[in-house]
Amino acid sequence: QVQLVESGGGLVQAGGSLRLSCAASGRTYTSAVMGWFRQAPGKEREFVAAIRLRNSYTYYADSVKGRFTISRDNAKNTVFLQMNTLLPEDTAAYYCAAALAEDVGYDYWGQGTQVTVSS
Repeated sequence: QVQLVESGGGLVQAGGSLRLSCAASGRTYTSAVMGWFRQAPGKEREFVAAIRLRNSYTYYADSVKGRFTISRDNAKNTVFLQMNTLLPEDTAAYYCAAALAEDVGYDYWGQGTQVTVSS
């Protein structure tokens, strides 16, 4: 089992920045990929960013490329999502997820943290 706890959400003005954190505990050594997803009210959950833990390759949704950066701190079992130049359309609940294997979907999810961007 892997437990994930997100933090760092909040209210920010358009153009501002936030950094989300995802602290992992449990059998964290079994994770192969860590990702961030988001879900706005009335919309489906969508992929935001991911990082492969064996080589630190990163992947981003087109809508956040160049503005968001995913990174990790192995010593602290924490994954970060640095969000810059935030837009009102970035408003959503953000979820951290862990996959036990590459390219087969995510197995564990956090409870989410709310990000609200005001215009």
